[in-house]
Amino acid sequence: MIHRIVYSFESFEQVLARGGTFTMVVALLALSWLNSPWGASWLYLWENPLTITLGTYSVSKPIGFWVQQVLLALFYLVMGLELKRVLRVGELKEWPDRMFAVAAASGGMAIPAALYLYLAPVAAQAGWSVVATADVAAVLALLALASNSLPFSLRVFLSSTAIMQAIASLLLSVILYTSIQNLLVLSVATGVFGLLVVLRALRNRTMWLYLLLGLVMLLCFLLAGVQGAVAGVLLALVIPIHSRVMEEDFVTTTDTIMGQLHALRMMKRPEPGEEIEEDFQAAAHTLRLNCTKTLSPLRRLQRRLLPWAAYLSLPLFALAFVPFTYNSFAWRDLLGPVPMGIFLALVLGKPIGMLLFAWLASLTGIARIPATVHWGQLTGGTLLLGAGFMLSLFQAQQVFPATEQLNLVKISIYAAAAVAGLLGLLVLAVAGKTKDLLHTQV
Repeated sequence: MIHRIVYSFESFEQVLARGGTFTMVVALLALSWLNSPWGASWLYLWENPLTITLGTYSVSKPIGFWVQQVLLALFYLVMGLELKRVLRVGELKEWPDRMFAVAAASGGMAIPAALYLYLAPVAAQAGWSVVATADVAAVLALLALASNSLPFSLRVFLSSTAIMQAIASLLLSVILYTSIQNLLVLSVATGVFGLLVVLRALRNRTMWLYLLLGLVMLLCFLLAGVQGAVAGVLLALVIPIHSRVMEEDFVTTTDTIMGQLHALRMMKRPEPGEEIEEDFQAAAHTLRLNCTKTLSPLRRLQRRLLPWAAYLSLPLFALAFVPFTYNSFAWRDLLGPVPMGIFLALVLGKPIGMLLFAWLASLTGIARIPATVHWGQLTGGTLLLGAGFMLSLFQAQQVFPATEQLNLVKISIYAAAAVAGLLGLLVLAVAGKTKDLLHTQV
């Protein structure tokens, strides 16, 4: 039994950290699979076509395409729900806290993108989105390895900025580089989103209707040539965040039910160890029904979809797109402008950009550093954001279609993740010891 209030971020953090760790294990297994004598079966599995038809339109794509477009749409939906909760009613609802995260996220996109664009040739300029994004699952998994004593506000800050960067880089890359294949179907997708907005304005809370329309919007985007993850982000925008049940009503009803159960126990006076099973179960069932009604649509949907996003979407994506063949490149090619640009942007550009923009925002007074957090911990945390390799790989799949170049990009992303992750954990450990020493001296 739980004896304290468990806040939404704590559940989100625990599930996604476990999912991130599981994804890393799956990535290693996938790498071994492709480079084993059974590597041909890996290629056959993900290149096998799967066709979906909608009226007179149909899409026939490899299974890997559906993993990339549909399952990651689910992941982006869950991430969008969490970001909406944090900014609207959660830990960053206060303007100074929100602006500190927004400023850091902006710097974590702008500076690494600028560094990459400076180093990369013109033909590979679209690769800026690879270094502008971040992976919240990997960040939370690494934070779980760092220490259990890291400030709650630091974990919320890093999680929120990672989600901001992932969503913003996705939308920017879609706007700048998507080639629309069917304007009519895109218009239908836009109309479906408009209908979702109307439902939200009418305070409709029928979740199956939102999900059904979201699925239609996803299929229309795919038929129009737009990344399916955009549908996940747009659906998250319209999910209602507030409950219809007032706090006072919930507390009063819960107290009444518990009072009735206590009165029944006093009346029946069961012997020690004896239970009034029927009354006890009836009260528990009533409380569960009330709790279900009290949870907002956003929290209900996130609670149900989070395990699927953490334990299915990311691991399957890792299984399908992480591997590369060891003999498909020359090591000297890793010193080329594109691989080095990605490596330097993730390891150096991202933490420098986040710290610089966050410092400027706090200096001007429009933002404030999270409570109980110091700049040493922020430095270690921002380094960890360069270790989020999954969504960087997702962006790389979109902008580097050539297999040989994509393999080089993958290796540079993995190298950056390893270096940034180790440096981040080391800095967090040193910052934690320094903080403990200062407290001891005081």
